[in-house]
Amino acid sequence: MKIAKVETFAVSPRWLFVRIETEDGHVGWGESTLEGRARTVGVAVDEWAEYLVGSDPRHIAKHWQVLTKGTFYRGGPVFGSAVAGIDQALWDILGHHLGVPVHTLFGGAVRDRLRVYSWVGGDEPHALADNIHAQREAGFTAVKLNASGSRARLEGLLATKAAVETAQTAREAMGDGDFALDFHGRFSAADARRVIGEVSPLHPLFIEEPILPEYPHKLAEVISSTTVPIACGERLYSRTDFLPVLQAGIAVVQPDISHCGGISEGLKIATLSETFDASFAPHCPVGPIGLAASFHVSAVSPNFIIQEQSVGIHYNVGAEIFDYLVDPAPFDFVDGFAAVPQGAGLGIKVDEAAVRAAADRDRDWHSVVWTGSDGGFAEW
Repeated sequence: MKIAKVETFAVSPRWLFVRIETEDGHVGWGESTLEGRARTVGVAVDEWAEYLVGSDPRHIAKHWQVLTKGTFYRGGPVFGSAVAGIDQALWDILGHHLGVPVHTLFGGAVRDRLRVYSWVGGDEPHALADNIHAQREAGFTAVKLNASGSRARLEGLLATKAAVETAQTAREAMGDGDFALDFHGRFSAADARRVIGEVSPLHPLFIEEPILPEYPHKLAEVISSTTVPIACGERLYSRTDFLPVLQAGIAVVQPDISHCGGISEGLKIATLSETFDASFAPHCPVGPIGLAASFHVSAVSPNFIIQEQSVGIHYNVGAEIFDYLVDPAPFDFVDGFAAVPQGAGLGIKVDEAAVRAAADRDRDWHSVVWTGSDGGFAEW
């Protein structure tokens, strides 16, 4: 079996799909979505196609080593995302070739279903309660929201009160359900400690990315200041990236399987975090292929607790997850849970015609650039 073709498709709303086809007709799909940088990652995938074409797709570990280490400059979000889509597609091919789900290739699932949560906003709190009630009515037992919109590095009383009120709204709307607060790296370490102390009595499931990933040396002091579990990882791309934050004491790791080098590295990050007694909750505000890949990693990870998913998220303008699938059944959520995939490969059937048609339309998406009240740059 040899790889014959590697293709990329940048599609609405902001996703990058990878399709790998073998000479004997096997097809695998992956997702290399790096939000706002689809074209950049697509170039990296195209460059690696020169190495992949003509090789055996079953040599996944070998290909992963070459793609991640075969250049002097390595790592980071662009390379990590490019490898992720290729890696997912290769596992998809192997699963289809053998007629088994990808998770079977890692020893099989350790659970029957996967708890999932929905994103409900928070930047603009006026609609928050209604958004949460809608998710509760849909059966979800957990949601995640931003603790704050744009803010200065160190805020005063009014901004602190606003963040606390947002958390209070979430607690009241969720009742005895769970909510997680995403600080989105918008807080300084000092500001994060202050706000976490104020929201702690509301018992958030975890607080995500309280400070920017550039400051792992400050994370331990944030963690030691609270009993609320601290989570991070969407902007970390390898085991070596996760080691210092695990040593700092984070309670929940959140690698994105479409950013961190794919299924291969996602599994290793989950295993590493298990040795630190940290829980595994993959980040995934991306498309259907990335979510399917996440399901397989989550299914085999003993320390998994909950999975992010992006059905209906505000970014999905112009297309939804189901629009690129022949059958949306793998993403039927019942009582806040998803079934462990049982189909061969990633367990989804991509609507190739829909993908090819969407790739011909305008599909560029770019991250918002925020400025503060003084006109200076503000974290998004």
